[in-house]
Amino acid sequence: RQAQAVCIPAIHLHMTAATMQVSQKDFEKAQEQLKLLKKDPGNETKLKLYALFKQATEGPCNSPKPGMLDFVKKAKWDAWNSLGNLSQDNARQKYTELVSSLVSAESAGQNKDASPEEGRHDGYETILVTTKNNITKIMFNRPDRKNAINHKMYREIIKALEEAGKDDSTIAVITGNGDYYSSGNDLNNFTNIQPGEMEKMAKDGAVLLKEFVGHFIDFPKPLIAVVNGPAIGICVTVLGLCDIVYASDRATFHSPFSQLGQSPEGCSSYLFPKIMGLAKANEILLFNKKLTAAEACAQGLVTEVFPDRTFQKEVWARLEAYASLPKNSLAVSKQLLRSVEKEKLHEVNNKECEVLKERWLSDECVNAIVSFFQKKSKL
Repeated sequence: RQAQAVCIPAIHLHMTAATMQVSQKDFEKAQEQLKLLKKDPGNETKLKLYALFKQATEGPCNSPKPGMLDFVKKAKWDAWNSLGNLSQDNARQKYTELVSSLVSAESAGQNKDASPEEGRHDGYETILVTTKNNITKIMFNRPDRKNAINHKMYREIIKALEEAGKDDSTIAVITGNGDYYSSGNDLNNFTNIQPGEMEKMAKDGAVLLKEFVGHFIDFPKPLIAVVNGPAIGICVTVLGLCDIVYASDRATFHSPFSQLGQSPEGCSSYLFPKIMGLAKANEILLFNKKLTAAEACAQGLVTEVFPDRTFQKEVWARLEAYASLPKNSLAVSKQLLRSVEKEKLHEVNNKECEVLKERWLSDECVNAIVSFFQKKSKL
């Protein structure tokens, strides 16, 4: 499970003699435009907006530094403090420009959506779901967050798997949009939790994870992972529940459980030793070893590796050929293969989620995550 550290990117601020300073009226208008945005701009952009707003209205950072465990307040403080002595006029300028760019981008996206892709399924925000040529494709669609999975995305993937299992497609495919397949759990899944809410967070998280993995176990059709780039955490472990895994040669596979004081999930504690042998599985699940695509293929986690430059063309040609096979025959055969161990897989999933719930509540896990964040913040 990859808990991403809050990364405060350098905010490159430069002014030229030709730059016109915005008025207070423009600044206030930008604040109103920001409230009208329909799409979440992402944590990094929200931190920039917060910092610029504070700098524009109050000047340089003047509040005490929050404690390390208060991840959200510390991220905000770091973002504001990073602006140094930037003038309030210049901060208003940069804030207004940033809001304007967000409004323009959203407007362009809405125009593009006016003529939706063939077979596009409505009702999703964090993933793209399409059905074409007897293939239902579920694409992680948070490229600005390296396709990190937040709670909404977990639920949307569950919904997409339920629909794909019942629609007229022959096979289903999971892939990522952009450079990453998925970087694992989103930071927001672990932040802004008050001490009294920890038990509820752990319980709700275990229930959601159990349901998520359960849908991979029970999926009735051939399910194929097309790993287009780096994969981390939960997106690696559930690969053992997919029927075929195709990977680009630039993909990597990493499950840093012990590094974060946590434990395996996705039935990997049972399937990885069966797939690659106990010793190799131990390197990955206990000692955080990152595999290249070639290594993952050699160890049986990946079916085949393709050169990145021809990856999409070769893989989708093959998938379309698979999708032309008799649908019911494939589904019946898949069920025969899975039925032998389905009960065992659900048992393993239950146990893994129970252990993880305990891990999330442990001091060791909290300390490991804080240490991870501290190391990331120094990079």
